[in-house]
Amino acid sequence: MALGEDVFQAIRDAAVTIVDSGYVTCLTGAGISVESGIRPFRGPGGLWTEKGEPSMDGYQRFLRDPVSYWERRMRNESEFGISIMGANPNPGHVALAELEKMGVLRTLITQNIDNLHLAAGSRNVLEIHGNSRHLRCVDCHTKWRNEDFRVEETPPTCPECGGVVKSDTVMFGEPIPGPVLNRCFEEASRSDCMIVAGTSATVTPAASLPAMVKRNGGSLTEFNIRRSEISYICDVNVFAPSGESLPMLVEEIKKLT
Repeated sequence: MALGEDVFQAIRDAAVTIVDSGYVTCLTGAGISVESGIRPFRGPGGLWTEKGEPSMDGYQRFLRDPVSYWERRMRNESEFGISIMGANPNPGHVALAELEKMGVLRTLITQNIDNLHLAAGSRNVLEIHGNSRHLRCVDCHTKWRNEDFRVEETPPTCPECGGVVKSDTVMFGEPIPGPVLNRCFEEASRSDCMIVAGTSATVTPAASLPAMVKRNGGSLTEFNIRRSEISYICDVNVFAPSGESLPMLVEEIKKLT
């Protein structure tokens, strides 16, 4: 899409805000991966907008019947899962990885399970909802890459403690693993600036992180295709595709440093 002068100015303002900050973090959501061919969940074109939101007791259903979960998983019929496996990072992911390499971005917190930030080169990534390319024991939280864990029975069990193994992705009704959640809150509490990219900011606890930064006197710079639930508290709003705007942000920051 053609970007207007108001968008260019907002990107310049965001660059100044970020450069003037001492500890910059980022929160990303499904919107940043749309340009990689992965549908968002909510809003226009959203998977759940079209098909309805999944059951809110998904984790409890898994615990009651893990065999059925694994039978469905091994059939590999999920439209969302198939799109993730074939996706590649887009320029928005690459731009955030570059900001980390430049020493500008300290930590990236993502709600996405698609592994694209890591594939783009980001290293200090907190995946608050897990990673679809990993499996996890529900008891001891040991993780394995999908290809490194041999499923010989359903449900598979953990070789460390005997607990049931599931995808690392966090289901509705499933507690977010404590170590990851604690790190997310620690990073938000340190931040005097947070970049919020591609998220509607409606799902807690991730949605509470920008508010924490703001309450602590920090700044918020938003990169979204449209207004979100937190647009009104953001210091700078860049309404444009993140695959276009974030690379431009990197170039503006380079001019200032």
